[in-house]
Amino acid sequence: QVQLVESGGGLVPAGGSLRLSCKASGRSINTYTMTWFRQAPGKEREFVAGNRRNGDMIYYSDSVKGRFTMSRDNAKNTVYLQMNSLKVEDTAVYYCAADRQLILSSLRTSSQYDYWGPGTQVTVSS
Repeated sequence: QVQLVESGGGLVPAGGSLRLSCKASGRSINTYTMTWFRQAPGKEREFVAGNRRNGDMIYYSDSVKGRFTMSRDNAKNTVYLQMNSLKVEDTAVYYCAADRQLILSSLRTSSQYDYWGPGTQVTVSS
């Protein structure tokens, strides 16, 4: 099994930037689909960005496309989410998730993932 731990969240003013990290242990992330989700207070969990393997196309939600960039570092077994031009509506707990048996049509669906980190809080102030 794989264990995931997010870090890098914090308080940032609107228009600022943060970089989130998801450190994996136990297994290589090369084997897994890796995806970022977020959940704001009172709202459902929302897909942010993900891809099925290293080097494959990265999919983004329309709300973050052009502002957020996902990447993988194989040597560190870590996935990153660079967040620029942050908006108040980006405020949420951000989670990374992993799975080995997803098809492309399931990548955006949180209920399909077997492994989750505990999350990291991102708060964007106005």
